[in-house]
Amino acid sequence: MSCAVVFAYHNVGVRCLAALLAGDIEVALVVTHHDDPDENIWFDSVAALASRHGLETIEPDVPDFAGIADRVAGIAPDFLFSFYYRHMLGPRLLSLPKRGALNMHGSLLPKYRGRVPVNWAVIRGEQQTGASLHYMVEKPDAGDLVDQQAVPILPDDTAHEVFDKVTVAAEMVLVRNLPGLVAGTAPRVALDLKSGSYFGGRKPDDGAIDWSRSAAEVHNLVRGVAPPYPGAFTLLDSQRARVLRTTYHFAPTREPAGTLFVAGDRLYGACGDGRAVPILEIEIAGSPFDARAFCQRHGPRLQTAA
Repeated sequence: MSCAVVFAYHNVGVRCLAALLAGDIEVALVVTHHDDPDENIWFDSVAALASRHGLETIEPDVPDFAGIADRVAGIAPDFLFSFYYRHMLGPRLLSLPKRGALNMHGSLLPKYRGRVPVNWAVIRGEQQTGASLHYMVEKPDAGDLVDQQAVPILPDDTAHEVFDKVTVAAEMVLVRNLPGLVAGTAPRVALDLKSGSYFGGRKPDDGAIDWSRSAAEVHNLVRGVAPPYPGAFTLLDSQRARVLRTTYHFAPTREPAGTLFVAGDRLYGACGDGRAVPILEIEIAGSPFDARAFCQRHGPRLQTAA
């Protein structure tokens, strides 16, 4: 039986750890994160799954990679896996497993290397993304590809909905390739990084809506950061309003870009390409309001401040 050390967090971490256990991989150590009390924890717990299976688990507040590397060296695993673990693993750790160190990344590498790849794929209007199993090297998301699984991104899918698909894709890729990894016959193909892309992390303030953009761009931002992520926002009479859900059924409009207006029983946001985004969900200070409430508060139209 092959032995592995697993660094894991989030839903992908849970499902991929479960796949290893179902594949008769001996998991000698699980390294995960303490949940941050200031973070919206909407995802499943790797620590809870590991506990149910009686796996030795550590949750270092600050990664002591030298100490962890010593511990991994003592285990002498065949494989090291990283499944949505949030820290880069250094060269010494990557050199320890006898059969290689592998990562599961939430994109179709070499596209969307780096942070929050699912959110970026939605924000940039991609029609598909996926999960990629690849060998780790010191440079992020740059090692040889084993396999990947694509999933569709539908026009109204939020990043959360796409992430659920990517989680299933990650499980499929791992289950499909475990026998080959153990037998030493799994594919290993160099990535052409020049044909890909790299993206950094995102902050809540990056959700500010620029209404001068096209309706498609505004819609993609809204769904790319929709809850459980921080959400897109605009300003209404100096109050921040979170725009939580829109749809791609855009309407032509002569309203100036940045105007929120009511037509029929629906609220719209006018964009820079002469089209308006239908706003399905919007809230101020945590309280939702609809087209009628908007009219009562602001009249039938209001020029935003952002």
